[in-house]
Amino acid sequence: GEWGMGNEHNNTQCPIPNSIMIPTGGSSGQIKFAIHTWETLISSVQGFTEYFQIKQVNSFCVLPLYHVSGLMQFMRSFTTAGKLAIQPFKAVESGQIFNIEQSEFFISLVPTQLQRLLQNPELTEWLSQFNTVLLGGAPAWNELLEKARFHRIRLAPTYGMTETASQIATLKPDDFLGGKISSGQILPHAKVTIRNQQGEILNYNQIGNITIHAQSLALGYYPKTRENQTDFQVDDLGFLDNQGHLNIIGRNSDKIITGGENIYPAEIESAIQSTQMVADICVIGIPDKNWGQALTAIYIPKKSDTSALKIQILLKDKLSKFKIPKYWIPQQNLPRNSQGKINRQQLQQIATEFLQNSIT
Repeated sequence: GEWGMGNEHNNTQCPIPNSIMIPTGGSSGQIKFAIHTWETLISSVQGFTEYFQIKQVNSFCVLPLYHVSGLMQFMRSFTTAGKLAIQPFKAVESGQIFNIEQSEFFISLVPTQLQRLLQNPELTEWLSQFNTVLLGGAPAWNELLEKARFHRIRLAPTYGMTETASQIATLKPDDFLGGKISSGQILPHAKVTIRNQQGEILNYNQIGNITIHAQSLALGYYPKTRENQTDFQVDDLGFLDNQGHLNIIGRNSDKIITGGENIYPAEIESAIQSTQMVADICVIGIPDKNWGQALTAIYIPKKSDTSALKIQILLKDKLSKFKIPKYWIPQQNLPRNSQGKINRQQLQQIATEFLQNSIT
C-alpha cells in the first residue's frame, strides 16, 4: 500500500520513541517493517471492543506473536484485563487442547487453518463452541465459508493488515450465519472510501481502490515516517454496498489481463476450490505472446489420481471459457507464510521452470 501525498522525511534510525516495528509484506515477498506506537495499537483495540460491545476480550491465540494477528490478540486481552491462552496450531490440530470455556473466547485463524480444522469432526465441534472465530490474513474462498456456515461456526470474516494494526472491517457472526458474505462493517476507529484512478470518491456499489483513514494507521515503513495523518491507499479493489459493508474484489496487482479481459484470480480460485479436487490453489498470469498473459493454475491435488482434465471438466459449468486456466501445475505444497499469504513471486518462478522443462 501507499500513503497519500504527505511529506516524508528519510531517517536512518527509527525516529519515534516507544515504537514497535511489525514485519509485513508476505504476499510481495519483500519484508517491510510498519512502525506502530502504543496509541495506534490501542486505537485498534478500542475500535474492536466498541464494535463487539464488550469490555473484556479473552483470546485463544494460535498465530505467531511477531505478526500483527498474534500481537493484537495479546494487546486486546492485556489492555482489557482479559484471559489469554497461547498454543501452537499444531498442538490444536493434534487434539492436545487447553481446557477452556470456548464460549467466552475469541480465536483468530487464517483460511488454511480453518480448512484443516473443518476436516476433523471433533475439532469442528470444538470450534463451533467459540464466541467468535475471526478469519483473516488471506482471502477465504466461498466453499470454505459455506462449509463453516453449515457447521454453524460463529465466523467473523475480517479485513485489515499490519499497517492498520489488524482489522478495520469485520462481519459479525450472526450476520455471517444469516447468509451475508462481505467483510462486514467498518470499525468505529476507521473510515474507508472507494476511489477511482483519479482519486475521486465513488458511490455505493462502484468498484475502485480502497483508501483507509484510521487512528490505528502505522506511522510509516522503517526508516521513513509520515509527518501528517494521511490516507492509506491499499492494493485492494472493492466496493461499499448500500449497507456500508465492505466487499473485496481482489488485489489490483494480482489482476490478470488475458486477451484484453480483466480477470481476478480470487473468482477462479474459488471455482476450483468448489470442485473439491484440490487441497490448495493459486492462479497467476504468466507472459504469453498471443494473449498478453496466460492463466496458470498452481495446485495441490487432493488425491494422487486427480488430473487437471477432471478439474477442467467440472469447471465448464462454473466459469466462462476464457477464465479456465491454460496451464495446470501440480505441486506438493504452495509457498504460504504463517498468516496464509501466498508468495506470488515464488509461484512465477515455479511456473516458469515447470513450463520450460515441459517444453524442452
